[in-house]
Amino acid sequence: MADTIAVQASATDTVLPGEADQGTLRLHRAIMIGIAIALVIAPFVAYPVFVMKVLCFALFALAFNLLLGYGGLLSFGHAAYFGMASYVCAYTAKNWGLTPELAILLGTAVSGGLGLVFGALAIRRQGIYFAMITLALAQMVFFFSLQAPRFTGGEDGIQAVPRGHLFGMIDLADDRTLYWLVAAIFMAGLLAIYRIIHSPFGQVCKAIRDNEPRAISLGYRANQYKLAVFVLSASLAGLAGSTKAIVFQLASLTDVHWSMSGEVVLMTLVGGLGTVFGPIAGAIVIVSMQNYLASLGAWVTVVQGVIFVICVMTFREGLVGVISKWIRKPL
Repeated sequence: MADTIAVQASATDTVLPGEADQGTLRLHRAIMIGIAIALVIAPFVAYPVFVMKVLCFALFALAFNLLLGYGGLLSFGHAAYFGMASYVCAYTAKNWGLTPELAILLGTAVSGGLGLVFGALAIRRQGIYFAMITLALAQMVFFFSLQAPRFTGGEDGIQAVPRGHLFGMIDLADDRTLYWLVAAIFMAGLLAIYRIIHSPFGQVCKAIRDNEPRAISLGYRANQYKLAVFVLSASLAGLAGSTKAIVFQLASLTDVHWSMSGEVVLMTLVGGLGTVFGPIAGAIVIVSMQNYLASLGAWVTVVQGVIFVICVMTFREGLVGVISKWIRKPL
């Protein structure tokens, strides 16, 4: 009798895989709705330009996490796509008079094309060699930006970029009006990345990340998948860079400097590598530190380093990764 009760209890407690997937899906939907609600409330409780900066860098971190967290490819040169898109968007908006949506799309397209060229070269190698190639290519973009003042403005950058009128009708000069565009771009980018991760393409990318020889033995062309995820990541990083240029009306050498690549790595690791929502948390932490600790000057980087070491030692899975481990559901 006791054995029968035990069997019935164990059968009742058993959660089928489909039920677990449904529970995770409901959790992710709730988080998405929570993010959307937070985006609606944010400009009324915080400075809109600060929130827009967080959203731009959160999208940048999400794009990088797509490459490293789900593609298994560590790039030290993602600033190249972020910064080049920023320059293209700023230049075309200021000198060609393009509307902001066209300037942003053009910057995104250029970064995607740059990612295609650089990715085709970089994926020929793996591990640290791949990372060093991406860093070297990004440094080429930096020196080009420095030595081409007619296009980039050199050390002065491209300043006073007009925000223009969205679709030729909506004036984006007001911060709150521009905020809704930035929030829509961020949400669209987040949903696109979420769809990519949970698509058959995303599952193959994760399989290649975990065991590339086995994926190849199953008939998958690993290099084609790696190149595709590289281009997608570069394009989304470019979308973030283009949006940032419109928000701050500026494109500068900081956008293509190697330290920008380091910052996005830091955001991803602090938030949680390989998690959907971790890069958002990481971007909030890092950008908030830069904003509220600005009075410390150069010491901000020291504080960031200390926090990074503490997170790596204490929260090895990142902030969201630890929460995911506690609740036993992927985030």
